[in-house]
Amino acid sequence: MANQRELGHKTSVFFLTFFSYAFFHANRKAFSNVKTSTGEVWTPSLHNSSIPAPKPDYLWNSHHFFANSDEVVKFQGILDTSFMVAYATGLFLNGYIGDRVNMRLLLSFGMASTSILVFVFGCVCEWVTFYNKYFYCIIWILNGLMQSTGWPVVVACMGNWFGKSSRGLLLGIWGSCASVGNIMGALLVSSVLSYGYQYAFLITSSVLLCGSFFVFFGLIPAPEDVGLKGPDDEITYHSQEQGSEQREPLLGEEEDIRLPRGNNNLSQDEDDEVMQGIFYRGDNRLKNPSASDVSSASQEVMYDLMDVRPTSLSFWKACLLPGVIPYALSYAFLKLVNYSFFFWLPYYLHNAFGWPEKVADQLSTVYDISGIVGSIFIGLASDWLGKRTVVIMPMLILSIPALWFYQFSPNDKMINSVLMAVVGFFTGGVSSLISSAVSADLGCQKELSGDDKALATVTGVIDGTGSFGAAVGQIAVPYLQTSLGWHSVFYLFMICIFLTAVCVFPVFVKELRSLRCFCFRSCFIICGAQVQTHSHIQKYEEDE
Repeated sequence: MANQRELGHKTSVFFLTFFSYAFFHANRKAFSNVKTSTGEVWTPSLHNSSIPAPKPDYLWNSHHFFANSDEVVKFQGILDTSFMVAYATGLFLNGYIGDRVNMRLLLSFGMASTSILVFVFGCVCEWVTFYNKYFYCIIWILNGLMQSTGWPVVVACMGNWFGKSSRGLLLGIWGSCASVGNIMGALLVSSVLSYGYQYAFLITSSVLLCGSFFVFFGLIPAPEDVGLKGPDDEITYHSQEQGSEQREPLLGEEEDIRLPRGNNNLSQDEDDEVMQGIFYRGDNRLKNPSASDVSSASQEVMYDLMDVRPTSLSFWKACLLPGVIPYALSYAFLKLVNYSFFFWLPYYLHNAFGWPEKVADQLSTVYDISGIVGSIFIGLASDWLGKRTVVIMPMLILSIPALWFYQFSPNDKMINSVLMAVVGFFTGGVSSLISSAVSADLGCQKELSGDDKALATVTGVIDGTGSFGAAVGQIAVPYLQTSLGWHSVFYLFMICIFLTAVCVFPVFVKELRSLRCFCFRSCFIICGAQVQTHSHIQKYEEDE
């Protein structure tokens, strides 16, 4: 019965966190997929030289507040940068806050707030024809702050429920939520773009608002909230001797407490019998409740209050955990590349090849689909090896030639899609693993003391640092593109991938050495066992 409950809760947590962050990304994707449409609305309409211009001109072009398309592109880059700076700052704050408050409330609040801000930005401003640079920037900065509630919380919830042994594959699959959200956003936007770009924001914000209600009423952040034991005892459960404040359950109002299974010296039968009783702290008396004392529901589900909630690690101590700084710096360079594709790929396909915006939106999903495949592959491989960086490093190296070939893609949709898929497989796969499985590993590592936890904090540090790097990219891409062309943008990407590999190289060397030592010890043990078996056989034959 307990296993079925645990499986049900794990399934619920998996899908709620998966789709909540996918909906976040669908909202981000809306703006990147309508950049061409917003540019056309925000600039003066072109007049046909053979037809007299309609008068008065200021009425026909009252929408615009930019003189030409280059100014629009730069302003869109400023919006992306302001979003990413606010998002990065919020990740540090919300990662720290997430370890200290109810993560269910924090996540649902962030989702609802984001949906309202996106609706105001894309729909209300267009419907009332209100165009103001400063207002747009303020709304988009607030949007970044609210969206930053998502990633630290969902990764922390997954880390609380799922153990490290299968975390690479599991979080490799789960980490594709960002790519799934990108695909959802692109398809939703392309389905309503013909009615006006404002409807793209309307549909994505509505989906996110509905998702916030599911999270508010359904998400359970940690196993101890419903009296279950976590996958890693040192992370989610602690013995009574560690002494800390008593924790209240998320559900129910029972004041009775139970002795955790396995923390006593009773036999299995006695243990099962005791688990149906109620222990009181004061005199250690055991009382078996009668049917009149408790309802059938409370007999079926009892919440464990004997265990204590781990205290939260300070921000600076979390930053100094082994591996956090190298991976945080590496993710700053890698996220610059990944988010540049996220924000600018549809515009690049439209601008460089002249493909219609709707076609460019749909074609850009190839990058996200291949990123999902890469995320699952690298997660499975890292689980099999028991090492993350040993798999990450080769994929980073292969990303550089993939980017080199993609910049010379011809004006052919099939060839472009194949080259884009290769880039997405290597770049998107690594990005997903670092932001999910690696962050969860670093937040649950053995260097943490028994009463500390840092899942959300470490996730916020790594993704926050990465977002600052991505913010630099969003201001650099439009200026490089308008000044030097798209080739200069791809050279920037290749340099960033190289710097990513440089940052994680010390960790790669350390893991490679430990892997070699493990293989050597395994071979030594196997050979020793074979020699010992052979000697026993010889001795047996001699005795015969």
